[in-house]
Amino acid sequence: MKVIKKFFLYLFLIVILLVFIVPFLYALYNSFLPLADVDKLVPFSHFTVDNYVTLFTKYNMARWIWNTVVMTLIIVLGNVWFTTMAGYALAKFEFPGRSFLRFVVIVTMMVPFQLVVTPMYLTIVNIGWNNTMASITVPYVCQCIYVFFAQQYFYSIPKEMEEAARLDGLGRAGVFFRIVLPISKPCLTTIIILCFTGTWNSYFVPATFLTDEKLFPIVVGLNTVKAKYFARPNLSLAGVILLTLPVLVIYIIFQKWFIQGVASSGIKE
Repeated sequence: MKVIKKFFLYLFLIVILLVFIVPFLYALYNSFLPLADVDKLVPFSHFTVDNYVTLFTKYNMARWIWNTVVMTLIIVLGNVWFTTMAGYALAKFEFPGRSFLRFVVIVTMMVPFQLVVTPMYLTIVNIGWNNTMASITVPYVCQCIYVFFAQQYFYSIPKEMEEAARLDGLGRAGVFFRIVLPISKPCLTTIIILCFTGTWNSYFVPATFLTDEKLFPIVVGLNTVKAKYFARPNLSLAGVILLTLPVLVIYIIFQKWFIQGVASSGIKE
């Protein structure tokens, strides 16, 4: 019976693997083919890097990638810094209004972004940030979903550990930075991966607040390529590969701590 269960479990996992990996392999394969060979089985002699060369020579691909790196770095670092401190305060500190702030965090997570994009756009225009890098970074450096995630993780840290550190002479800041953060790698890694993925693949926000092509992140820039070369899927797929590889690399590097963070985020002391 156990052998049968394992067989079907592994069969199920293989099917899930194929569902995710086949589209990626399809895009990778066709990104190295000329237009005439797309969707055909051809020898390696037909492979070419012309699609990637075209993206970097005829478009601002290098600039788009740089914009995406800057945007992602600012937002990821901001969320790691601010949401962990906010989550720690909500989980461990006793102060008036804490329950209300927790309620605000949860309610904010339930509000669709489309409902607030108009007032946010008007605010950004009024302060002169429209069509700037600040418009797509500053409002997103502290997102409630990561505050909630960090809060749930910090519940799992025993109070006795913090009390021992306080007895050794550490203040609140010392306990947080020297004791809590070093043992919170799963939480930090999970925030980094989720925030990186969401920001790197972001389209709606940059497309709404940016009109200057030199400021486009890679997703918005590739959409202009698709609009111009709709009949050249190999070119678009080359862009998809450039967009996907950094996310895969980040996940492969941090997957160990990511799994631990997801597993422990629901634990409450």
